[in-house]
Amino acid sequence: MMVSQASLDLLRQAIFYGLLSSLVAFLWAPLLIKFLYKYKLTRSAEYDASLSMGARKSKHGVPIMGGLLIIITVALITFFFNWERKFTWVPIGVMMLSALLGGIDDVMHVYGKERRIKKIGHILTLIRVHKDWKQRVWLTLTLPWSIFKRSTLWLGSHPGKSVHVHEKLILQFAAGAIAAWWIYFKLGESWRQIFIPFDGYLNIGFWIIPLIIFFVMFTANAVNVADGMDGLAGGSLLVTFSVLTLLSWMEGYQEIALLNATTVGALITYTYFNVKPARFQMGDVGSLGLGALLAINAIVINRMLLLPFLGFIFYLELASVIIQVAGRHLLGRRIFKMAPIHHHFELRGWTEEKTVMRFWIIHAAVVLLGVWIALY
Repeated sequence: MMVSQASLDLLRQAIFYGLLSSLVAFLWAPLLIKFLYKYKLTRSAEYDASLSMGARKSKHGVPIMGGLLIIITVALITFFFNWERKFTWVPIGVMMLSALLGGIDDVMHVYGKERRIKKIGHILTLIRVHKDWKQRVWLTLTLPWSIFKRSTLWLGSHPGKSVHVHEKLILQFAAGAIAAWWIYFKLGESWRQIFIPFDGYLNIGFWIIPLIIFFVMFTANAVNVADGMDGLAGGSLLVTFSVLTLLSWMEGYQEIALLNATTVGALITYTYFNVKPARFQMGDVGSLGLGALLAINAIVINRMLLLPFLGFIFYLELASVIIQVAGRHLLGRRIFKMAPIHHHFELRGWTEEKTVMRFWIIHAAVVLLGVWIALY
């Protein structure tokens, strides 16, 4: 098959964007590391229970928020050289919104104050005995909201100082809704179709909106959960965004191909500094932002249903947390030694390097399967 000159030009341009992004990230990475140490934005056992595990004690004091290296580099290069209202401004906007949420969460872990959510039993007692009838009415009217807030604590591992789970879900829902609005109302009728592997395309109309919101929220949280070992999230994202670059190039989505290539370049530099022993870690600012960007870029090139393949290791990590929570609350026992699943293997005696490398290999294999499916 002959490749057109335009396709070759786009491929060359994508490679250039990747190299440029990697170089820019390398140039300012030392400044970021110095900034994170200066303001003590580092990991602490106060909110990270995994640091009590023998081999992980050395991670105490390692800077978090290293994901800023990727987020800022990608945003600036895209803004100055690849800004196109139809394709790049919403993905970058949603990435920045998700990263902002993650950044607030990271900072609150370090500088925040303890935040508690009242137990439902306490609220019910106040409804019965509170002297102020207005307070009793208010507590009664807001009881469903209080139940929602309390129930979401099951999904959170560090609810003390940080952004609570229900707050994350609301803001992530907003990010997903922005992406869904953009695709459904701004990109036209043809964008309401989804690619069905081995079967072609299906126009699902309005139903694409909740699907987009779900995948943006689920993928952002999945990447966030996987950010627990040196190199795991960075290396896995490197594989995924490289494949997204290839797929978007093959489909002729120029701006998205360049955006994915820019992300690959920044990830190369980030992973260089993140391999064990890490100079910094991604933090919520990077994992939530990149997870949202991953989902949107796959959706834009109409490969939404391939996200479980393209983001396999992330989905596996989040699934292990869901299974662990379900087992604890429904069966009264743990399914894994510890969740996410990378900690399960660590407690079974795997070293961090062994776990990360094997997860990379498994992830790459499943992503390759996703590429094969995408070609049909």
